[in-house]
Amino acid sequence: MGCSFSGLNALYDAVNGGGDVWINENRFKIVRQLGEGGFAYVYLVKEVVSDSSSALASGLAKKVKDPSHLSDDRTYAIKKVLIQNNEQLDLVREEIRVSSLFSHPNLLPLLDHSIISVKPTQEGSWNHEAYLLFPVHLDGTLLDNSKAMTSRKEFFSASDVLQIFRQLCAGLKHMHNLGPPYAHNDVKPGNVLLSHRKGKCPLAILMDFGSARPARKQIRSRSEAVQLQEWASEHCSAPFQAPELWDCPSDADIDERTDIWSLGCTLFAIMYGVSPFEYALGESGGSLQLAIINAQIKWPAGPKQPYPEEFHHFVTWMLQPQPALRPCIDDIIYHVDKLVTKFSQ
Repeated sequence: MGCSFSGLNALYDAVNGGGDVWINENRFKIVRQLGEGGFAYVYLVKEVVSDSSSALASGLAKKVKDPSHLSDDRTYAIKKVLIQNNEQLDLVREEIRVSSLFSHPNLLPLLDHSIISVKPTQEGSWNHEAYLLFPVHLDGTLLDNSKAMTSRKEFFSASDVLQIFRQLCAGLKHMHNLGPPYAHNDVKPGNVLLSHRKGKCPLAILMDFGSARPARKQIRSRSEAVQLQEWASEHCSAPFQAPELWDCPSDADIDERTDIWSLGCTLFAIMYGVSPFEYALGESGGSLQLAIINAQIKWPAGPKQPYPEEFHHFVTWMLQPQPALRPCIDDIIYHVDKLVTKFSQ
């Protein structure tokens, strides 16, 4: 892993209105902050190159394997992670390793990275900082778009619902078909980037592989079951978390169908803006865990032209509390393709 103290010092300057950031041998200028959460911050940056007329002449262009990931205007996103201990350092290193396994148009690629050792200061207790460089998508996440649409009482068309969902399935199929299969473990609207395209359905890209792990686990004791539940409570988003990760049996085979449950919740959210269990609790209150384990689904009032009943059946098919009854990603893609043919204009 590369590192650069000049990148560290410059980032503080840049955030305060000056300086540049270096990731290994490539230089970037901070444009503005895009977001933050926990110990991570995301910045819009612009690559600084000697020949400003061509992105193909940049240092990054020589490093990135797929030219389609290069930005025409040299803008990218940098995720900065503050690391306080060795456990967090291992998690970031694992995220970098796992991200390098994937190459698919519907999975966000990691373009470059560096991890820097720093001295603790009065402002913070971290001892490392990581910088991860990604393509930037300024139209926000599916969650951002859904909130904005909800405020305007707007809904995605039936065709766009299917096309967005189909793209997520394609990205997950790539992960599930690896040897060994990988589960994303945190599929949700906040981890789906949307890029609007004139005259076309939005481009949907699944991101954030910090929770991605080999999908198949054999649980053979109560302690292993509790360990998995504790891991899930830290790394998975509760409203989209599969029942077996809430209440794992002492003898269970966990596989990539945990993602299928999250996909079902996400399809519901593409249509109605929230997970089915957030909606159910908003209507009646109660326990999120019990609502998920019992698959208590309520259907909101949809657009003036309601979504076809087939969409509801499709969601219910994915939200089978028993993992063995849940379809796999190939089954999902076969079915969504039939729906696309039937309902897309």
